[in-house]
Amino acid sequence: MRFEKLNEDKIRITLSHEDLIQKDIDFHTFMSNSMESQDLFFDMLEEAEKEIGFVTKDYLIRIEALAMAGGDFILTVTRSLPEKNKINTRKKVHIKRKKMNLSATQIICSFATFEDYCSFVSFFKQNDFSCAKLAQSVLLYEYQNAYYLVLNGINPTYPNLKRLLSCTTEFASFVERSNVFSSKLLESGKLIMKNNAIRTAIKHFAS
Repeated sequence: MRFEKLNEDKIRITLSHEDLIQKDIDFHTFMSNSMESQDLFFDMLEEAEKEIGFVTKDYLIRIEALAMAGGDFILTVTRSLPEKNKINTRKKVHIKRKKMNLSATQIICSFATFEDYCSFVSFFKQNDFSCAKLAQSVLLYEYQNAYYLVLNGINPTYPNLKRLLSCTTEFASFVERSNVFSSKLLESGKLIMKNNAIRTAIKHFAS
């Protein structure tokens, strides 16, 4: 089991296939929101606090679970402070399983802040993903105080496509009905990077 701190309020927990076997975790139980799975997640959160100092007491917790092709699981844990006087001593954990359409020719990713986008391109650079082989065009729009990365002409044979899209969920969310939303961006959004937005951002903003 591996713990990584993505920012002050978000971590990633990676469980290998061996971890699941060792802990006798069944996938269906893992995703069921049963008391058994709730206890398992609380155990993980306690270990995360010991390993990387990620405290979740008195926070609301959201967990997104993603199953990888090799049998591993990636859990993205986000904490947020509840409204005043609405703190529960025993939190209820909701698990959302991510689904990706790997056959789509267009994908739009929504970033809450420009800093999130910069973190994404830094991750892209550090993992040596290829901009040229990923898509025919890569654009970045600003719209209603959020940032949207538009990937057109996705290369379905790009060998790292599934891994890249899986990891993108740590920084952004995928926009449903991207063809409709892309029209909205063309009409009302502000195009801020038009010449391969990932490569441009890596050059100027990646760490």
